[in-house]
Formats: sequence, C-alpha cells, structure tokens
Amino acid sequence: MKTINLKSDWQKINLPPPVLDIIQNSRSVIFPSSREQLVEMALGGKDNSTYDVCYEVEGKGTICEASIARCKNGVAVNYNESYMRRRDPDCMLVGDDNPSDKQRYKDKMGHSFDAVRNETFEWLKRQDLSITTFYLGEPHGIKYGGLMIAPKNAGFFIAGLADLQGMLDPENIPDEFDLRCVLYIAPPFRHTHFSGKQVVVHNRLNEMHEIFSYNLYPGPSAKKGVYGALLTIGEAEEWLTLHASTVQAVTPYDNTTTIMHEGASGSGKSEMLEQAHREEDGRLLFGKNTVNGEELYITLNQTCSLHPVTDDMAMCPQSAQNDSGYIVACDAEQAWFVRLNHIARYGTDPNLEKVTISPKEPLIFLSLQGVPQSTVLIWEHTEDSPGVPCPNPRVILPRRVVPDCVDGIVEVNIRNFGIRTPPCTRENPTYGVVGLLHILPPALAWLWRLVSPRGFDNPSITDTAAMTSEGVGSYWPFATGKFVNHANLLLRQIEASPQVGYTLTPNQHIGAYRVSFMPQWISREYLARRGVAKFKPEQLVASRCSLLGHTLHTMQVEGVPIPHDLLRVNEQPEVGDEGYDKGAEILRNFFISELEKFVQPELDDLGKKIIQCCMDKGTAEDYSSLL
Repeated sequence: MKTINLKSDWQKINLPPPVLDIIQNSRSVIFPSSREQLVEMALGGKDNSTYDVCYEVEGKGTICEASIARCKNGVAVNYNESYMRRRDPDCMLVGDDNPSDKQRYKDKMGHSFDAVRNETFEWLKRQDLSITTFYLGEPHGIKYGGLMIAPKNAGFFIAGLADLQGMLDPENIPDEFDLRCVLYIAPPFRHTHFSGKQVVVHNRLNEMHEIFSYNLYPGPSAKKGVYGALLTIGEAEEWLTLHASTVQAVTPYDNTTTIMHEGASGSGKSEMLEQAHREEDGRLLFGKNTVNGEELYITLNQTCSLHPVTDDMAMCPQSAQNDSGYIVACDAEQAWFVRLNHIARYGTDPNLEKVTISPKEPLIFLSLQGVPQSTVLIWEHTEDSPGVPCPNPRVILPRRVVPDCVDGIVEVNIRNFGIRTPPCTRENPTYGVVGLLHILPPALAWLWRLVSPRGFDNPSITDTAAMTSEGVGSYWPFATGKFVNHANLLLRQIEASPQVGYTLTPNQHIGAYRVSFMPQWISREYLARRGVAKFKPEQLVASRCSLLGHTLHTMQVEGVPIPHDLLRVNEQPEVGDEGYDKGAEILRNFFISELEKFVQPELDDLGKKIIQCCMDKGTAEDYSSLL
C-alpha cells in the first residue's frame, strides 16, 4: 500500500474539499497500487481463506453483506440477500437541482440530500478507508478521471471497480488526469436510511459528478455509476456512450464486419461476443416448439472468428468521429461484467469456460458456488432458494485476459437491437412476433432506441414485469439528465452515419419456438458473410407488423436454409395471422404509450415527424422516406 503526500503527489488532481477533509480526518487511509493488493484486501488479509464483509448498523447490530471465499481461480463473492444479487431498476435518485427527468432525492425522501450527504462524509471519517483513482474512459485523448473512497473491508467491491475501469498508480497520476467524478461508498446507509433498498444518489456539481453508493452490488453502484457520469458529460458535450457490445466478426473467407448490439439489460450484449452454443454432437439446437416439443437443429460447420471490442459501454465521442459515414466507437471499460445464467452445464461455452477455469490471474465471481481452494465453475450458480438458481451470476473479466480483444477505435458497420420475447401462440398471443432477423429503416431504428423494451423474463434486474421500457437508448436507468436531449443526440448520431445498417433480433422465443440467443448468433453469421452491402428490394419482404420493418424473403447460412416460419412468425401454424395480429397490436400499443412523452418542443423536428409516422401507422417505406 502507498503513503501519499497530498501536497506534492496529488497536487495536480485538485481534490474537492470534502475529499480532502475525509482523507485528513479519517481513522486510516490506504492507497492500493496493485491488483494483488486488492485481491488480498477482498479476503481481509493474505492468510485468509474466507472473509465476511460486515458492518455495525445502529439499532440492528452486525449485518453481513457478503461472504468471500478464496478459490483456485479467484474469489467467490456471495451476497446474503437474494435481493442484492441483481440490479434494482429504481435505485437511482438525483440529489441536485440541475435539469433532470429522473426522480429527485428530495421528492422521494421528503427532504434535501444535503444532510445525508454530510452524514455520509462523517461516517467515512470513522472508517479505515481505501482510495483508488481510475479513468472514466480513454478515447482519443480524453482523460476524464474518477476517484473512489470506500471502506477498506469492501475490498471485493474496490477490486471490482479497479478491474472494470482500471486503476492508476497513486504515485504516478498523469498530468492529463482531469478529475470529474468521485464515488463515495457507504453500505450501512442501505439499512439506516433506505429500508434495505439499493440506492445510488447522483449529485451533479459544477464540473464534478458525485456518486453516493449505498450498497455493494457493483452493477448500479460502481459500473453503472460510472456510466451515469459518462452520460452526464456526454449530454453536456453532445456525444454518447451507447449501451452496447461490439464485435468484429471475421468470416472463414477473411471478411470483417463490425457489429454493434444494443438493447436493454438481458438483451444479449454479452452473448453477442460468444460463439453459438453447440450440442454434444456439434449441431446447433435452433429452437424447440413449446406446443408440440419438436426440436429444430441446423448444422453449421464453420463459424466466424470473433474479436470483441466492447461488452456494455461503447463510447462514441465527437472528437473521434470521422466522415466515413460509419459510427466510430471504443470501449469505456477495462473489464466486462459478464452474466452467466445461460451457462447451465459443462461444454456450453468452451471458450468462456477455458478463460474462467484457468485464468491468467484471479478473477472476481459473483453469485457462483465457491468454497475455499475449490475451482469456481461458471455453471454452478448460487441458489436464491432451494432448487432456484440466481438468474444473475456474474464474472468480472478483464479485457487483458480475453483472447483476440480489439483495443482502440473501430468503425461500426451494423447496429443490431435485441429484445427478449415471450412465446406467442394463437391461444396466448404476445409480442413474441419478432422474426429471426428484421431489417430496419434508420428512422424506425431510432424509435426502437427510444422505446427500448426490457422484455420477457429479464434475469439482470429485480423487476419482473413482462413488458416495460428500459428508456431512451436502453441506457436511461443510468442517465441523470433530460430524455429529450438524449433522443436528439441519438437521432443526430443516426443522421451523421448514413452508411450504417440497422437490424433487429429477438432472443428467448420466436413465436411458438424457444430459441435462447440463437437468432442473434445465426444473424451475426449471416450478416458477416454478406457484408455491409445494401439489400436489394427483391430480397426483402415488408413485415406484417410495420414496426418490424422488413424481413428477408429467404435466408441461408453456409448453404443451410432457414425455415420461412422463423422469418415470418405468422406462418407458424401455432400462431397464424390471428395470433400474430393480436401480438403486433400489443407491441404497437406499447410503442405509442412510450413515445407520447417525447413529443416536446425541444425534440428535433425530424424526430417529431418520425413519431407522428408511428402514430399514423406508417409503413416501412414511410419510415425510409423520412431518413
């Protein structure tokens, strides 16, 4: 650990007064300088095989938040409450009075945030603390810096953020480091102030974004907290950090296509970076009919090699854009928060299994079974209750251990949007009418990003509603500003990148078929092989539901034809036109209800025309004519 001379070593950082006060008056402060130190902190010492992260809570005694075990391939973190194993979608509150469409702290709690802010500072002064510095992202010379102050015993949380955003040497802070964000971590406040709920308060000051994290689940408290700070900066400077994974798919013929996959939590971002999951005999189980049990297999001998670029946060700063007509993006993270609920048995994803079972360095696992000196296996998920596995097990995977990872800036050729869909039949019509692959006009692609359906059976968050919106850009749960501003930024980004193609894929179900993430894996193989050339009119068929743009007349991958009723769901006998139309109406009503709030004077005129086109039941051709 480092001893820092704040007057010399950190003079260039220009620490805010509250940070200086906490450092100078706390019980003790350490400045970790290596990942090895953080791993030992996570276990409470180098000789410990287990460690409980506990706090004294006034009126409640000692509360254990998480238990840590030292395993052969890393540390296994398990929360004592199943509620803490995934993100609460309503955890964000805004503590300041700057423009925002988010719920404000004072409105929900009935009083100003100032008093709790000061209480947080006083609590931190009574703790043994750890302080780390990091970058919010490093694209194209931008060096926005962040700092986290946390109780030392929350070592797993500190190590997790250090992995996700990188950690700077405290004795060698670069001259270009521009401190714009400070995270304050105070876990007991969850119990003393917020009735046990996950709460993260964003407090936007002049040139400084404060984040007060009152829980130890990294999703909303660290990872998405940093995302919120990036979105705040981008909103002011007019650039975006998209909620997206990005992959360069290289075909067996050495053609490279860069595909960005956007969507709400659970929509398949991490899965877009994975190879298609195969059966033991090498075939792909495309889908299983939920009505008659029929299983549909296809054989795909050669698949693309994958070169991951981003997993969840794709920065698109204005300074990095060019005149190519494509979006330019780079990763805002140094590690990825990979969800593992779909890894149910050995052999499901050999590449991911190899990386996690024998990693180059110890990894941080969350909500996976792990006892001291065992090997954490990514298909052994912690149970929320007997026989019910946690739907949100995770591993923090540093980019440096991911094979073939692409650093730096890339041009994006295709932007795909993912949606979790329920089964749809004539007897039980739902919005599960989305076919295997839809081609969207740019204007319609913008509407999907405004509506961003959270979709069916979401494993990543505590909300269980069947059809809700993740909000504009699918990143709205992490943003602090005005949703109309983000709607305009998304539209202007689409206008400025006319060479980009837009597609839509479902996961979980296509009509009556349960398909997992196979649609986006198969679509990735198809799109990579055909390249970025525009589709000819005779290749496309207008979707029966105009919100789905076009589908393909026929589709084949490596000579393997795709059944027509997976492209056009109404052709499935279990669905038919009647079931399809009822499901399409559900989707349309959802769009209308979500889009109404965007019709404000501040919305760009083109945006108003596109939304009106939706209200008027416009066709795919109508959308194409608008943009």
